[in-house]
Amino acid sequence: MKSLIRENGAEALVGLLVVLLAAWFVLFALQRTGGRGSANAIEVTALFPNAVGVNPGTDVRVAGVKVGSVSGQKLDPQSFQVSMQMALDPAVKLPSDSSAAITSEGLLGGTYVAIVPGGSETPLKNGDTIIDTQGSIDMMGLIGQFINKSGSEGSSSVSSTDSSAAKPAP
Repeated sequence: MKSLIRENGAEALVGLLVVLLAAWFVLFALQRTGGRGSANAIEVTALFPNAVGVNPGTDVRVAGVKVGSVSGQKLDPQSFQVSMQMALDPAVKLPSDSSAAITSEGLLGGTYVAIVPGGSETPLKNGDTIIDTQGSIDMMGLIGQFINKSGSEGSSSVSSTDSSAAKPAP
C-alpha cells in the first residue's frame, strides 16, 4: 500500500491542485457575474421594449461604476415588454425618478444597463419600478439600413424590361 501511494503521490497532488483551481474558478465566476446576489440588495423592476444582449448577471452601472446586476427577466404579458429585475447596492441611494438604458461598452464591447439618476429627493426602494427606459439598439439593423441606403443614391441601373440589352445581335 505504501508503495502505491509513493508511486502515485505526484498524480494525487496534481489532481488535488486541479480540484482546488476549479473551485477557485467557480467562486471567481460567481463573484464576477453577480450570481450570488446580495441578501440586502434593493430589488427594482424596469420595463424595456428590447433587451437584446442582457442576461441575468449583467452589470447595472451608474456613471460607469457597477452598482448592481440584473437578477432576472421575463416577458410582461400585458405590455409585451421585457420586465427586468435588478438587484442594486443599498448603499447607493438612487432617486426614484431615475431612468435606465441598455447600452454597450463600444462597437464590440459587452452590454450593460446604465442608470441615469433623476432629481427626486426620495430614493428607490425595494419593489419600485423604473418607468423611463430605453431598450437596446439593434446594431445589425442599423448597419443594414446604412448599407442599403448608401448604395441606392446616385447609382444608375439597367431596367429589367429593357429588351434591347438582353437580345444578342443578329
